[in-house]
Amino acid sequence: MLQEHLVVKPFLKWVGGKRQLVPEIKAKYLPPDYQNYYEPFVGAGALFLDLRPSSVVINDSNAELINCYLTIKNSVEELIASLRSHRNYQAYYYQIRAWDRQPDYAEKSAIERAARIIFLNKTCYNGLFRVNAKGQFNAPFGRYKSPKILDEDVLRAVSSYLNTAQIQILNLDFQAAIQTATRGDLIYFDPPYDPLSSTSSFTGYDTNGFDRSEQVRLRAIFEYLSNQGCYVLLSNSNTEFILNLYQDYRIETITATRAINSNAQKRGKVNEVLIMNY
Repeated sequence: MLQEHLVVKPFLKWVGGKRQLVPEIKAKYLPPDYQNYYEPFVGAGALFLDLRPSSVVINDSNAELINCYLTIKNSVEELIASLRSHRNYQAYYYQIRAWDRQPDYAEKSAIERAARIIFLNKTCYNGLFRVNAKGQFNAPFGRYKSPKILDEDVLRAVSSYLNTAQIQILNLDFQAAIQTATRGDLIYFDPPYDPLSSTSSFTGYDTNGFDRSEQVRLRAIFEYLSNQGCYVLLSNSNTEFILNLYQDYRIETITATRAINSNAQKRGKVNEVLIMNY
């Protein structure tokens, strides 16, 4: 019998995912004790699925992503059955990808939509979760020989945790998602990163752009939470803009290996920063 905690892990590939950095973050950069846990840009959820806090609020502005979490929590066996029907070949991939371009897409069930997103994520090029300005998934077919479209152990383990924890799963703006945070809570921000150059930006996982004005708004929320007595941890790019923005806080440089990027030359080891108010 599998140890459940070993398979409570991300069920999606994600640009900027933190799975490889989780051991270092846990060992060096978390407060020794905290109350509730908040992750307003949850993405694939590598850190929160590893920590498995008992009281947690997760949020993302990407409605299709949040539908996946809700479906895994509420209807995991139906989701598994739906995923079994998907096949890894090119014509089929583009047929499923085109769903969100069709007028009846809103009539698809939550289970069908969640299975579609997981299928596309596991079979698209380089694991990119990318949409165009209309919110339509637009990553090309990945041409993998045997992608693991269905991982029943992971889905069931994540579902079990989501049903054991006291959890809120939200689809809001990040500022709205932290309104209930109070002294002693831990908030981990993992926003779309400040681009390393004018050509390196990748914010296409959602139709809502995250530019530098949004980074400034996030800095204001970071300060607000600090003043409330919360523990606040934030990941971002190691850029002059970010370093200046958070110069009043503790900044640690960490090295990450990035395998998912639309530009192959930008994959590999990169320096990132962890910023904290403790």
